[in-house]
Amino acid sequence: MAKLLLSTAYMPNLQYIRAIAQNKEVFCEQYESFSKQTYRNRCQILAASGVINLTIPIVKANSKHITRDTKISYAENWQSNHWHSIISAYNSSPFFEYFRDYFEKFYTKRYTFLIDYNNEILEILLKILEIKTKIYPTKDYIFEGDDNYVDLRNVINPKKSQIDGINYYYSAPYPQVFDSKYRFCPNLSIIDILFNIGFETREYVF
Repeated sequence: MAKLLLSTAYMPNLQYIRAIAQNKEVFCEQYESFSKQTYRNRCQILAASGVINLTIPIVKANSKHITRDTKISYAENWQSNHWHSIISAYNSSPFFEYFRDYFEKFYTKRYTFLIDYNNEILEILLKILEIKTKIYPTKDYIFEGDDNYVDLRNVINPKKSQIDGINYYYSAPYPQVFDSKYRFCPNLSIIDILFNIGFETREYVF
């Protein structure tokens, strides 16, 4: 069986978590050239103004710096801004108070490397959802077209449209805070569904 290959992701979306949950062995790419405007340092949540992007600023480096060496920039107070946005979006959701302590610490503690930050968030998410999949860091760059891997590194991407049933995409609706204002918004950060329906999230993951 081919192994699943993913990029790192900040507060990953439902599709990403489903991909992990439905595989026994997952590899996370560390040695690719870092790609901007992707889920590697961006997540999407549903706020009063609609879907918004929360983006982690990174320290500028040369154009070929790899993901493993990508550092987080603290030139602006993005942690406070992200957390205030999350509170504003989900404070009235049914399960926000139950889960907030799991995530609030990620907006006060500083991390040097993006991949360490993302990995610790992912560990918490997998623990909450009781996902037992083993995730391994790659030891070298995996070239595209390697038949040993199902490569979703650049498939799960905010700029690419997705189709139900393909690459773990699943757009079944669930209650959202602003569903009286907006049509259902699928495939947001996993915290959207988690704050809205709690442990029933597992039904959408497996």
